[in-house]
Amino acid sequence: MPRTSTRLTFAVLATGAGVFAMLQSLIAPALPTVQHALHTSQSTATWVMTAYLLSASVFTPILGRVGDLAGKKRTLVAVLVTVLVGCLVAALAPTIGVLIVARVVQGVGGALFPLSFGIIRDEFAPSEVSGSISDLSAVIAAGGGVGMVAAGPIVSALDYRWLFWIPVAVVAATVLIALRYVPESPNRAEGRVSWLGAGLLSAWLVALLLPLSQAVQWGWGSARVLGLFAAAVLLFALWLRSEARSRTPLIDLRVMRLPAVWTTNTAALLFGAGMYAIWSFLPGFVQTPSSAGYGFGASVTASGLLMLPMLLAMFLSGVLAGRLEPRVGAKALLTAGAALGALACGVLTLWHDEQWQIGVVAALFGLGIGLAYAAMANLVVGSVPPEQTGAATGMNANIRTIGGSIGAALTSVLVTGRLQPSGLPYASGYTHGWALLAVLMLAASGAALLVPARRAGRTPRAAATSSPTTSSPTGATPTDAAPAPARVR
Repeated sequence: MPRTSTRLTFAVLATGAGVFAMLQSLIAPALPTVQHALHTSQSTATWVMTAYLLSASVFTPILGRVGDLAGKKRTLVAVLVTVLVGCLVAALAPTIGVLIVARVVQGVGGALFPLSFGIIRDEFAPSEVSGSISDLSAVIAAGGGVGMVAAGPIVSALDYRWLFWIPVAVVAATVLIALRYVPESPNRAEGRVSWLGAGLLSAWLVALLLPLSQAVQWGWGSARVLGLFAAAVLLFALWLRSEARSRTPLIDLRVMRLPAVWTTNTAALLFGAGMYAIWSFLPGFVQTPSSAGYGFGASVTASGLLMLPMLLAMFLSGVLAGRLEPRVGAKALLTAGAALGALACGVLTLWHDEQWQIGVVAALFGLGIGLAYAAMANLVVGSVPPEQTGAATGMNANIRTIGGSIGAALTSVLVTGRLQPSGLPYASGYTHGWALLAVLMLAASGAALLVPARRAGRTPRAAATSSPTTSSPTGATPTDAAPAPARVR
């Protein structure tokens, strides 16, 4: 493929994935504005975030698998059109109910991540794959930061509806370019979508994530929370049984059991717990009035600007990771990224009295996010057969989201468990929360150390033409998995 075409393909993939990542965090700082404009309660307004989270969690692995089967470009375009419709409906939404439905539709865009990684693996020259995946991971990571930084100025200068009108224009242009210039990937998985597996996967994800996101309002000991957790365990067991017996599983469990995959997913779970909790609670911390004994009374715009060092650092380190990975290996980058996150949370636990300290923490954490995002994607892509790329990377993104929900829920218990007479959390609640996140990130670094090493220049082979469901009783192994364009160490 000509280099100009490769660059254009990457630009399309980066734009789509970046817009979806931005939509994840763009609306969070504007929730009070949405609540007031649509005359709803705070508990109802939080469903604008919850609905998006649940939808993305369900559709990311399912549509990643559909892309493996039906064609990644075809699925990518369909997902982009769906995101476009969701943004359009959200921009015009007259009620909170319509906005929540629109957010469910937007959540389909979670599949853009695995589809984009799969297209890069299929279409780019082997020497370009690792760097391109790192660059795309940097865009995805930075997209979340852009949302936090841009929300305040957009709402202040225009209106919260422009948080959706702007993506409408960007995604519409992306769809047109994708139709013309993104090639259809030649690698296709055999079989069909296991709809029983898809239904059970959706059911246990919703049963797990819903109580995690609503437990503070419903009560951790409430019948709804405990009942949903019990249902999640039962449905997860049924899903495992169904996938193990299926001839065409939605998620091939033998691929998930590969040492490089399960260790990376474990690190993703723990890293996601720390990352999403920081994104959720650090802006609230700096927005707290100083009369509470901490915080800076920052506006939404000012708190977003304090997150700017994180945005810049995560993008730069993500791009740098692609150049470092052939030399030091993705395992080392993931370990270092999680360690930087642990360091950032440790510094935040001890020093958070000055705004410059928050800026330093944000930059450190951003460096960690950029390195870890790129490394996780390269480790998974380099360890699975080409026809499993969409499902495997989709599941990795999902596991990171599950970790984020767990981390945010645990941090919320510590932060809001005891409140001042004014209704604001005590400083000790945040301090304990930051300490917990430091431990989780340190555990993520430990999990990354368990990722099996691979010698430089060693090219796995065997599954180029057959999937692990037909190759061997144990599926692929680190030495006979798929052609791995990215050299994973």
